[in-house]
Amino acid sequence: MNTIQLKQELIHRISRIEDIDFLNAIKTILDYKKKETIIELTADQEKELLFASKEAKKGNVISQSKMDQKVDEWLNEK
Repeated sequence: MNTIQLKQELIHRISRIEDIDFLNAIKTILDYKKKETIIELTADQEKELLFASKEAKKGNVISQSKMDQKVDEWLNEK
């Protein structure tokens, strides 16, 4: 049985289940196994990410170690 056939079989079998507790148990399993996390962004956050992406494509980037060094210097100035 391939993936598509298995999904179809599961959908068919789940559609016949009337037991709400059993359906909730299945939902719990599916919720636990989610592979993706959905992060809802504000308009400002989305704007910042788009700006950062454009800057990175232009080559305007800095290494993490260099950034860490700059942050340490900034913190030591205070």
